[in-house]
Amino acid sequence: MSQKVLVIEDDQRTADFLCKGLSDAGYLTDRAADGRDGLFLATDGSYDAVVLDRMLPGIDGMAVLAAMRAAKVATPVLILSSLGTVDARVEGLTSGADDYLAKPFAFSELLARLRLLMARSDKGTGQIEVTLSCADLEVNLLTRRVTRGGQRIDLQPREFRLLEYLLRHKDQVVTRTMMLEGVWEYHFDPGTNVVDVHVSRLRRKIDDGFAQPLLHTVRGAGYMLGQPE
Repeated sequence: MSQKVLVIEDDQRTADFLCKGLSDAGYLTDRAADGRDGLFLATDGSYDAVVLDRMLPGIDGMAVLAAMRAAKVATPVLILSSLGTVDARVEGLTSGADDYLAKPFAFSELLARLRLLMARSDKGTGQIEVTLSCADLEVNLLTRRVTRGGQRIDLQPREFRLLEYLLRHKDQVVTRTMMLEGVWEYHFDPGTNVVDVHVSRLRRKIDDGFAQPLLHTVRGAGYMLGQPE
């Protein structure tokens, strides 16, 4: 299942920029334009990380952070703020934020920081899951690097999400309905062959040129990633 990031940001352009970048990187995103709505969403426990602006209408970012921690919500929070002084950063970090990034910012740095926070957290369980693998196929969830037999494989964001989903269900039959819900977040049949098209593209990238195929069609059922016994 793809990870979810909540963006609490009142500036429309910044929020759109963040949501598009995170979506292109394979994450599901929600956005709140003020502190009150942001706090409501942040406390439902469904997010893997929160990007939080400090200066928000309604309830400011520091109050949102304090309320989250008082409610025992352990979701990693990255404060993104134009207040970039040492005192401001220290205040944010000592108030419960997991990281602090000043505006203006480079999206690549923000993305790297978020990936590290989510890898460390795994929703507060203390378990760090950085890599998924099947035979000589390996995916690094932090760097999003995919290799097979040491050879780099370049995937599009949707292909990466599909491969991650299949790896999390390794050696299991995965139906088209499961993939539509888990990768595309569709809870209905779109009436297209979108799953088969993406699986075909993914298969060419991870199997072509290798002696042992890993992605198999299970006739009448779906697909399976694994090695035959």
